[in-house]
Amino acid sequence: MGMVQEFKEFAIKGNVMDLAVGVIIGAAFGKIVDSVVSDLIMPLVGIVFGKLDFSSLFVVLGQVPTGTAMTLDALKKAGVPVLAYGSFITVAVNFAILAFIIFMMVKQVNRLKKSTPAPVAAPAATPEDILLLREIRDNLKR
Repeated sequence: MGMVQEFKEFAIKGNVMDLAVGVIIGAAFGKIVDSVVSDLIMPLVGIVFGKLDFSSLFVVLGQVPTGTAMTLDALKKAGVPVLAYGSFITVAVNFAILAFIIFMMVKQVNRLKKSTPAPVAAPAATPEDILLLREIRDNLKR
């Protein structure tokens, strides 16, 4: 029974619940980020730098059956072992671009947080006994 109780205490802790919510929202947000990258950012990057698609770069590691086209998809469908390093390069470049964009977004959010002034707390009211002591002091000075 001790193990179940320990697990229950662990699962109910605020940090675990925050993490669970973060993972769930992160998964949903991941689809949005994928769409932003593939549908909005990469076309713009393609205009500026040319198409960053290295997926046609690969090394054939086995025998190619006759009549099989020398494209990555055709070789994979034919069951030929292929070292597709171009796909990895494409994903790595996309990640670097995405990481930079996320960095810029976080930097802007942090800048906006810093520029918002914190509300100044009103000074605490002076206690009654201090007010009386000040009054007595002022009367003695006269």
